Amino acid sequence: MTTVELERVCKFYDGVAAVNELSFSLASGQVFGLLGPNGAGKTSTIRMTIGITRPDRGEVRLFGEPFQRRSLDRVGFLPEERGLYRKATVRENLTLLGQLAGLSAYEALTRARRWTVRFGIEKWLERRVDEMSKGMQQRVQFIAALAHEPEFIVLDEPFSGLDPVSANEIKDLILELKGQGRTIMLSTHRMDQVEKLCDAICLIDHGRALLRGSLREIKASYGSKFVQIDYQGEDRFLDSCPMIESSNVYGNHAELKLKRDSDPQELMLLAARSARITRFEVMEPSLEQIFIDQVANHA
Repeated sequence: MTTVELERVCKFYDGVAAVNELSFSLASGQVFGLLGPNGAGKTSTIRMTIGITRPDRGEVRLFGEPFQRRSLDRVGFLPEERGLYRKATVRENLTLLGQLAGLSAYEALTRARRWTVRFGIEKWLERRVDEMSKGMQQRVQFIAALAHEPEFIVLDEPFSGLDPVSANEIKDLILELKGQGRTIMLSTHRMDQVEKLCDAICLIDHGRALLRGSLREIKASYGSKFVQIDYQGEDRFLDSCPMIESSNVYGNHAELKLKRDSDPQELMLLAARSARITRFEVMEPSLEQIFIDQVANHA
């Protein structure tokens, strides 16, 4: 079953296309990554997906039917810009937001208490939001997005403001929600988290899709022409080697993309003539490498 479908969706602002003929779909129970550089159209796409704005052209289908506002009771949304009332307490925020999602005041507060215990912020229930750190506010916003047990969850930059321990907790929570059969759309600049979490992605730039589909298939299509080298000594081989298509060099560590039909063994022999090689690894490309490569090629 498909939870979300966007078909040739367009959104214009002052005659400029923020989203241009964009199509993709999310299967039920899937974690889907919506990726792109700043200004690519991700937020505009998310807003159309959950009915904050309407597409100027094209169609959004949610739960198998054209978008209807009554479907939003089945949707949870974590916005990039936090939507909490800063002068209100955590309890007041979560009770109100739970009611807006269709819960009674009693049920909203009951679930809020249960979730604050899980996130370790139960002692803050009667404290004002503006007394909390950004990371703790993020936890409150997460509770607001999940308390009504939505089937489809949209997470816009969910790791923003979180320390590594808290980010790992959120990663585990996303995988738990996936295990429960929830469908999740994830927009983030954290490519490492996308690789750990997402089944499929859509990479967009200037409102158009550059890549979309299974993350595994996308990475496989790039082949194994990526090499990481740790070395000591001269790095002249990086400038003189004709088989290198592009490179990122960090001191004595280099990440290289080789040209099609190149032989990594020839590169290793060339590098060893001017430097002492401490690590040489041929590997599939990281999602970050694919991201940079695609955006650069379509600039």
